[in-house]
Amino acid sequence: MTESSGGPLAGARLKGPWSPDQVVEYLQREQAPLRLALTGREGFPLVVSLWYRWAEDSIWCATHRDSRVVRWLEADARIGFEVSVNDPPYCGVRGQARVELLPERGEAELRALLERYLGGTDSDLARWLLSRADGEVALRIRPHWLASWDFRKRMQDAVRR
Repeated sequence: MTESSGGPLAGARLKGPWSPDQVVEYLQREQAPLRLALTGREGFPLVVSLWYRWAEDSIWCATHRDSRVVRWLEADARIGFEVSVNDPPYCGVRGQARVELLPERGEAELRALLERYLGGTDSDLARWLLSRADGEVALRIRPHWLASWDFRKRMQDAVRR
């Protein structure tokens, strides 16, 4: 395991085949939702899927302030996460971090996520989400540990195209 000494993942411990730049490039390109693992009310792990984007050396998500996700993160900001493809050949990034909740940035992050995942705000879903945007909370995830994996070469001849 190496520690990234500069650049986009400064200070994060990094494991796996990808360099910090490759991890960031993957997070910028991949549009599968981020799977966020957190501790639920009963103390059991829970996994939720959220849209995300990479910016300012962080992973950004948004959710409504009344969501259980916000309540659980207020109680325990430690999380695990994963961004990976669902179809073979498999590759991805997982990690651990603490989440910072930023209500003042919620609407801006929601708009950025709508652009990234829907290509704009001209849909019923986007309009509905924006109608309650004043209640959005931005989640800033600054990874302190990351692992990448890439089975594309290994699975190359085993995957049907």
